[in-house]
Amino acid sequence: MWTEAARKRHAPRKERYPSDLTDREWTLIAPLIPPARRGGRPRETDMREVMNAVRYVLRTGCQWRQLPKDFPPRSTVYSYFWEWSRYGVLDHIHHTLLVACREAEGREASPTAAIIDTQAVKATEKGAAAGIPLATTRARKSRASSAMQLSIR
Repeated sequence: MWTEAARKRHAPRKERYPSDLTDREWTLIAPLIPPARRGGRPRETDMREVMNAVRYVLRTGCQWRQLPKDFPPRSTVYSYFWEWSRYGVLDHIHHTLLVACREAEGREASPTAAIIDTQAVKATEKGAAAGIPLATTRARKSRASSAMQLSIR
């Protein structure tokens, strides 16, 4: 028999896309979104819809111009994405949620162990100061240096 709890659990999704934020996820992320700048026109864009659009693009891998029309305009979404990436908002959101997940699982907020790749260890044993790419690629001569040598002779 259907109980009220079973109806809620098996109810169809309210979100349009699988990448859309749930109400619970949005309550965690909303305080981390920067407020509108002072001065100028007030912000009219729904930040939850912008975040849903960014998650849609990142999840599906679609091009910005193929963003579905039920999201805010692609130029608006892209400008917020660029600004959030540039000023570290997305990194801050990721770090905050990571810490919350680790603490919810009863683990320390920051990991205490590290994994060392064997390739990196081999590169440092050879004495490569800058890492693997410099140790495995040959040095190139610039064309300007070869032209100088020819003009000197």
